[in-house]
Amino acid sequence: MEGYVYTVPMALADFVPVFLFGISAVLLIRDLKNKMTKGTFVCLIFGACVGFLAGFLKALYKLLIALGVGAFETLNTSFLPLQSTGLLLTGLAIVLMLALRKKAALMAPLTAGCIGMMVLGLGCMCAGLGVVSAKMKKKILIPVFILCFFCYMGMGYLAAKKDGSAASNWIEQGVNTLGQILLLLGVGTLHKAGLKEFSLKA
Repeated sequence: MEGYVYTVPMALADFVPVFLFGISAVLLIRDLKNKMTKGTFVCLIFGACVGFLAGFLKALYKLLIALGVGAFETLNTSFLPLQSTGLLLTGLAIVLMLALRKKAALMAPLTAGCIGMMVLGLGCMCAGLGVVSAKMKKKILIPVFILCFFCYMGMGYLAAKKDGSAASNWIEQGVNTLGQILLLLGVGTLHKAGLKEFSLKA
């Protein structure tokens, strides 16, 4: 970061609050596990890990500059989005723990909201890749991404309806694998066609 001078002791000192946060996060994760639903607990773990990673990468960025290795700006610019996301998820998990303690009925809208986010995200991803395919004159990939989307949706449906049998698990993972193959096929084809150098402004 231009205008800033980092020394090794200063950079190492930056790791102290990072690891203090990490210790606090581990204690919270251990103590709150039996008080949270599985989904809320995953939210807590993910949020804490992302928050820790944000601070760790920022401190590493300063240390690498102090050691004369170089300024890896990605480590620096990733701090704010990672930190904000991590702390938001961590706080949300704790709020949900308190809210769901006496209001199990909130799980239904919460689950519906998560499913809605998943459908929206996957839809945007596959639709966006379809548009990119059309711009690169690879329209044959559009049905590939459409099928990929339906495989993801099918996997979600099967995961919600499975009865715990080995057969249902094999079917679910088969659909999941097919979706990943289609995604890789589409993305791989775009990669070979020169997606990295292609201008989306065209």
